[in-house]
Amino acid sequence: MRRYTNIFSSEHNLLSGRVLSAFVVLPLSLAIAACNQPNAAATDSTPATEPTTATQKTEPGEQPQAEIIPISAHSDTQSTILRNVSATVYKDANCGCCKEWVGYAEGHGLNATAQNVEDLSLFKERYSVPQQMRSCHTAVTTDGYVFEGHVPAKYMAQFLKNPPSDAIGLAVPGMPVGSPGMEYQDKFMPYKVMQLNKDGSTAIYATIDTPQQQL
Repeated sequence: MRRYTNIFSSEHNLLSGRVLSAFVVLPLSLAIAACNQPNAAATDSTPATEPTTATQKTEPGEQPQAEIIPISAHSDTQSTILRNVSATVYKDANCGCCKEWVGYAEGHGLNATAQNVEDLSLFKERYSVPQQMRSCHTAVTTDGYVFEGHVPAKYMAQFLKNPPSDAIGLAVPGMPVGSPGMEYQDKFMPYKVMQLNKDGSTAIYATIDTPQQQL
């Protein structure tokens, strides 16, 4: 009898481990799938160029090298809440969801220029984005405000209209499925828009529990 009890206990522990692993892996799988979703409207037709030297270092005070790729505004403009805003978006050349977010932001009036960079961490460090707040792309406006990751245009415009005196920008850490540029089927993961402060601290700027709150 004890032998059967041990077998049942082992099988129960194994099943529990598999269920826990599924809960951990599923959100990551959804994020990867969403980021790789093709979208002809936001496809970057300019091929990425190979770096000339893989071990090229940036001297102190020197601007990291980047490939500048202008991205034209979409004709199906959804709104113009960012019509007076210009920004440079630093991203990886092969990042599909980065292109999606740029297209989304342009659809709301943003004048965006994308730069495909070899080492994104250089720019995230330069613009003081905390490690735990980082995402796949970094947008920097002409007046120096930072918008990290898939920040909804609604909150960008709200922030820029009345920037908190102690803040440098906003961030959506990671790549939440269902956030702007991360649409995937009908999936949605609640997330938070975080305020980045000058002293390196962060605070919740907005809590997004439904897709409608992004509009």
